[in-house]
Amino acid sequence: MLYLIWKALHIIFMVSWFAVLFYLPRLYVYHALALSENDDASASRLHIMEKKFYRLGHIAMGLSWLFGLLLLDAGHYAYLKGQGWLHAKLALIVLLSAYHLYCGQINRHFRAHHNIKGHVF
Repeated sequence: MLYLIWKALHIIFMVSWFAVLFYLPRLYVYHALALSENDDASASRLHIMEKKFYRLGHIAMGLSWLFGLLLLDAGHYAYLKGQGWLHAKLALIVLLSAYHLYCGQINRHFRAHHNIKGHVF
């Protein structure tokens, strides 16, 4: 029963994390567009949205990792480590985590007014 609860929570937080990964770059596009049009009110509002959304994504990523590791532990990792899909999934998760951190770097560039990329990028 506990395994199914962890699995449900892992899926919920994974879907939340992916929502952040897909929508956060869209906010960056709107922010860059607002900066190119010298719309400071929209740029400051978007900056607040980006900051809150990135923090939400950090929480979702961490809880997704936590419940995923609990599932690995409960799912007998010794048996699963011999299967190639697990290694591919773990590699993709590491890449997605790096992408999430890259989005945080873009967020810091916007906050410091050092963004050099346009809305087309």
